[in-house]
Amino acid sequence: FSTLTYLIIMCFNLMIVLTIAVNHNLHKPMYILLINLPICDMMGATAFFPQMISSMLYQHRVISYWACVLQALLVHTYGGGSLLILTAMAFDRYIAICSPLSYNTIMTSNNLIKIISGIWLTDIILIFILIFMVLQFKICTTNINDMYCNNPSLVKLACEATHVNNLYGLFTIAFFQGISLGVILFTYLQILITCIFKKQAEARSKAIQTCGAHLIVFLFLEFNAFFALLSHRIETAPTFLRRALLASVMIFPPLLNPLIYSFNTKDIRRNIVAIFKRKTSPF
Repeated sequence: FSTLTYLIIMCFNLMIVLTIAVNHNLHKPMYILLINLPICDMMGATAFFPQMISSMLYQHRVISYWACVLQALLVHTYGGGSLLILTAMAFDRYIAICSPLSYNTIMTSNNLIKIISGIWLTDIILIFILIFMVLQFKICTTNINDMYCNNPSLVKLACEATHVNNLYGLFTIAFFQGISLGVILFTYLQILITCIFKKQAEARSKAIQTCGAHLIVFLFLEFNAFFALLSHRIETAPTFLRRALLASVMIFPPLLNPLIYSFNTKDIRRNIVAIFKRKTSPF
């Protein structure tokens, strides 16, 4: 079941990436931002599933230290990247719905490159520093209590004082969660106000449908990741609950994002159907 889930995630997300990449009519800011989400999801799924499948297959629940560090690096890069990408997509929808006449002026190719570069550079630099700080600790224990390696579980292996790392960890949580939640609450409040006063019923319905799906995915990722990371700092928090929350962050967004965002988007759905029709047509 885990192998099948991983293959479905990779196939669905790769299909979205290739569909947007090869169809020039989809080379628009909305879809260029969207293509980053399946790339991020595939990275997260690859960080999680192969190690878990290997552990179940060989009944060997051991991972080398450096493989654990790499897994933690990829997992946190996936989490932070997903939040920043969803934030950028919310900003794009805000401009498109609330200031449609200024959309082409604001979302130019240069600005789009700056936004995407800023997302990945910010994500990679902050997470690299976070994991690099863990490498400075002397390890006294080798037991990971989570289903996969992450920064809090690596920090718990240390036998030295970890106050600086804990403070930086709280800073990264506040940065990713705070910026994402703040921007999305502001943009969606403005979108909601615009939709209420918009006279075109069809445009209003389409905007609410698109933004509603985006909001559901974001809130699921936001609160699951937040409470899972917070539970590491609460000694009395049930271990099984933390494991369930952390696992759900790695499984459900990569699995459901292609369905919610892409197959639910008319332009992408039309292009995917066209590809399959060309492959199955005898002419």
